[in-house]
Amino acid sequence: MSHAGAPVGGLLVLVDPVARRLDGESVRIAKDVLSAGAAAKICLPESLEEFARALARRGHRQPVIVGDDQALVRAVGLLHRRRELADAALALVPVGAAGSLSLARSLGVPVGAVAGARAVLDGVVRTRDLLVDDSDGVVLGGLRIAGSGGSAVGVRGRAGGGPGSGAVAGAAVARAAAPGAGAAGALAVWSACRSLVRTLVRPPVGRGAAPVQRLRLRVEADGVLVSDVDQAVADVAVGARDGLVEVVVRMVDAGPAVIGRGLSVTVSGADFRYRADHAEAGPVRRRTWTLRPGAWGLTLPR
Repeated sequence: MSHAGAPVGGLLVLVDPVARRLDGESVRIAKDVLSAGAAAKICLPESLEEFARALARRGHRQPVIVGDDQALVRAVGLLHRRRELADAALALVPVGAAGSLSLARSLGVPVGAVAGARAVLDGVVRTRDLLVDDSDGVVLGGLRIAGSGGSAVGVRGRAGGGPGSGAVAGAAVARAAAPGAGAAGALAVWSACRSLVRTLVRPPVGRGAAPVQRLRLRVEADGVLVSDVDQAVADVAVGARDGLVEVVVRMVDAGPAVIGRGLSVTVSGADFRYRADHAEAGPVRRRTWTLRPGAWGLTLPR
């Protein structure tokens, strides 16, 4: 489902602080294109709290996020928790490292400051399904519980850093934390730490990869058993598909994957972590994800 038409109150352009630091030129281009094509209020929050306050005070303006996948997920989560998601169609101008925009690509948002901004001005709002967990968290794309020795890998993997990237990020933290760095330094610390974490959680590959852990999980779809703790699980992938939640369970031992579908999926067992929309969560012993069909709107090209 889709609908067109410019918002009555214009645009509220929320520029993610990390995007400003990483690619100020793309941010400037996005602001110029949006301001030239519509009545746009530009907001440059310096913290997550300022980001949330600006979004809550948007009035009748359409929120436009200039940033990466995490900035979009943050905005959707904030609106969901305020129970305002159905009333605020979102738009995204993707700005960030290449590996931080795979969710945007999968949703159909054109990558690039000019293309993304033009899509905001000329596109249409299309409704999207949403997964909501029992702690009120949201999943826009998919999630995965992986049994590898490293951290769980997202359904659409994130590009990791090259050799020495952890040291580079650490050096950035040290520089930003130096005396006199001020608010900008604090923001850089936050951003550099996030980059460092992305590097450290990169899944091992090649000859030195860690062995697969034998996860023991109970997986249910609408209360119907998909797999139980007596079977060793290599990974579990969950996502919305054709109006239902689909869960795919792959076993450690040989055999085909087991697939379950329903309006909700529950995973329980020993403590496990999962990765949803590139953010790691957990450990938890039980989590249920429920489908909210057409719960939010995103502006996409016609």
